[in-house]
Amino acid sequence: MSINGDTPNPTREEDPVNPRDPSGFLSEIIGSAVIVKLNAGTVYKGKLEAVDGYMNITVHGCEEVRDDKVVRKWGNSFIRGNNGTHL
Repeated sequence: MSINGDTPNPTREEDPVNPRDPSGFLSEIIGSAVIVKLNAGTVYKGKLEAVDGYMNITVHGCEEVRDDKVVRKWGNSFIRGNNGTHL
């Protein structure tokens, strides 16, 4: 089916990114530097190591950051998916 006879509408099978399911995007950025903001406002920086279906993540070289300064180095960290607001 097309809009105005020009471009076909993408179907779910053709559309590689589903905005309601971020797991595909998160899987693509494994190994990238990330900034994670938690519900409480705490910010962590590090390299995304792993992600699961619940959006739990593992961050390598995790550092807690406040006012653009590192306040604590956590090393490898597990962050539960329902605690994060932004990645």
